[in-house]
Amino acid sequence: MQVLGDLVAQARDRDGVLFRSPERSAPYSYSDFATNAWKGGNLLRHYGVRHGTRVALVVGPKEPTDEDRPGYLRDAPDALLAFLAAALDGAVVDMDPPNAVDATALIAPAAWLDRYTQGPGTKGLAYGGPVDDPTIAQFERELWSENPLQPPGEVSPEDDVLAADRTYTHGELMAESGRVVADYDIDAETTVALRAPMTTAGAVVAGLLAPMRTGATVVFGGDEAADIAVSEGDAPEETVVRPDDATPS
Repeated sequence: MQVLGDLVAQARDRDGVLFRSPERSAPYSYSDFATNAWKGGNLLRHYGVRHGTRVALVVGPKEPTDEDRPGYLRDAPDALLAFLAAALDGAVVDMDPPNAVDATALIAPAAWLDRYTQGPGTKGLAYGGPVDDPTIAQFERELWSENPLQPPGEVSPEDDVLAADRTYTHGELMAESGRVVADYDIDAETTVALRAPMTTAGAVVAGLLAPMRTGATVVFGGDEAADIAVSEGDAPEETVVRPDDATPS
């Protein structure tokens, strides 16, 4: 596996649960998530997302409260789905965008969209809602009617995919995810508690890509201890992966 799309294609044929949250009524299977990532890639192409374009992505819950902060998951993995969807199209994704967004698309919780000023060529897409602005596309609603096939186009390991402290390529993230799997003995029986904000390369590697390589289950939005935590601070798990320790060098 050399690019993020390889993980999605592999997940399409996996059994088991990829995401679990106490706030979600049912777990999210690998197969469903991969199919929806393909749908998301096809959806974003309708709004101009292509190889080398930029996508601004705000991670958060569907219905943020005053206590929620951008970067943290609580009830649903829509932002991670959008990240992989954009990656399938060859886009470069900024998961910690500035308030003034100059990108092909801005994807964010509906309640937080007004925090961002969109450039004249930026298309806004919201998850959660409701969405009252007719110029904003509703990500989940449009996703369901999309083609459930792998988006067209070629992506190489040398292509940029994530803008963080620097820009990271598909190959760098994939190689680091393999190292994290080996160093922390992650396998299909492992549960990974995602307790860090998904705004850095290390959090994306340890909290999403490494678990997907092996069929592990990612848990978020609760206090129950898992086998491994991805966290910047204290965690109830005995084994903790710090995002800085999972960042490609």
